[in-house]
Amino acid sequence: MVLTLALERVEFLPLGRVTDDTSILTLRSLVFEPLCHWRDGRVEPGLLAAWAHEEDGRAWQFALRPGATFHDGAACTAEDVAETIGAHLRGIDMFGMPWPYARYLANARITPEGPGMLSISTPEPVADLPEILAEFFVMRAAPDGGMTLGTGPYRVTDHAPRSHALLEAVDRGRTPSRIRLVAEPDPQGRHRMVAEGAADAATNLERLPELRMRDPGLRWGHAANTLSVMYYLECRRGAFIHPAARRAVNLAVDAGAIIDTLFHGLGVPASTIVSPFHLGHREAGLSPIPHDPDAARALFDQAGATGELVIRTPLHMPERAPQISEMIAHDLARAGISARIQTEPDRPDYARQVGRGQIGDLAIFDSSPHSTFRVLNDKISATVQGQWWQGFEDPVLEPLVAEAARTMDIEARAQAYATCLRRLHDNPPWLYLFHPVEAFAARPDAPPLALDHRGVLALV
Repeated sequence: MVLTLALERVEFLPLGRVTDDTSILTLRSLVFEPLCHWRDGRVEPGLLAAWAHEEDGRAWQFALRPGATFHDGAACTAEDVAETIGAHLRGIDMFGMPWPYARYLANARITPEGPGMLSISTPEPVADLPEILAEFFVMRAAPDGGMTLGTGPYRVTDHAPRSHALLEAVDRGRTPSRIRLVAEPDPQGRHRMVAEGAADAATNLERLPELRMRDPGLRWGHAANTLSVMYYLECRRGAFIHPAARRAVNLAVDAGAIIDTLFHGLGVPASTIVSPFHLGHREAGLSPIPHDPDAARALFDQAGATGELVIRTPLHMPERAPQISEMIAHDLARAGISARIQTEPDRPDYARQVGRGQIGDLAIFDSSPHSTFRVLNDKISATVQGQWWQGFEDPVLEPLVAEAARTMDIEARAQAYATCLRRLHDNPPWLYLFHPVEAFAARPDAPPLALDHRGVLALV
């Protein structure tokens, strides 16, 4: 049996390239293994089958899965894992900007201790190390130069970059025995492939222009994503220096209306910096900040917010970014605040501008790490002042973040992160909007499929 999946992209990225592209993650989950599996804020064994740490979290030992073998028959060793980690420490993102992994593991010693054992030691405790490693996939180049050799359940037998890939099960008893992945950038084209029988399933169909386009004869599935669509607030200068103004903008904007109007209701309103599937969110017990224009106006007055706000937006990424910004400007006007939209057509340069702090008064962006630690470290902490930090300072929060990051017990760490998330709900550094809901369609006779909260389509 050949299972055919229509994806937005079919591409094998280089070693060390992390991505939140759900098509690429679906492909990777079939061909490669992550070092650890991330499942809704908890970490489970992957290629690293077991680990232990000294009590303070400065020294870790990892054991590889016994018998781990690349698809060309070569054994996967601790040296391969060390090379994978090193590539990520040197890696850059899709916009040419360096990943922060080198900061997390600054001055770390990563040492193969034999074919199946690896040790990592760091000057400071890194309680979330397995969660960080969950973003790394081990892979090697095939003879044709493509980075297509993994240790996952399916091997690559044929592929054309950005076009298609044919996979074959390593275990001959696995069903389906073969999977064909076809790239189709247009969501209507992917939907049509399934409706007409050219594909068994297609992903990212939440991007169809209209819900009425959905074929009712297909089997549909949905899952909320960990991605946060949000606006950075300029906290160094201007209106949003004042905590009352930051709270006010969250009260002024009707996130539910944005979800309903622009995304056919396919979204979950956000309540803090991370999704309901991040570590600590469930324990925080939060609800979204309610839409209340009158309360927003009073808080803007309290903050002394005057003049025109500048809203910066790209043309895409997030989806429908200009239309979201138009609705934000409308909601701000209802709360007595005028706003002007400034559009940037160059999406990679927009990301670089945001990284340099060129965000006007507020700038739409998305936050993709699955790790609560990473979001706090990269974007929130004034002590760290990571690449995406926009001047937010909260002396109450900083010791809470530091305490959570060195809490080794997972349940205690979840509670510590919950305390941070509650504080960030009360004193928001961003304008919180929503977490997208993704959709797939499958033919009625297709095998059981499901989306996880990272957007990965998987056999169940």
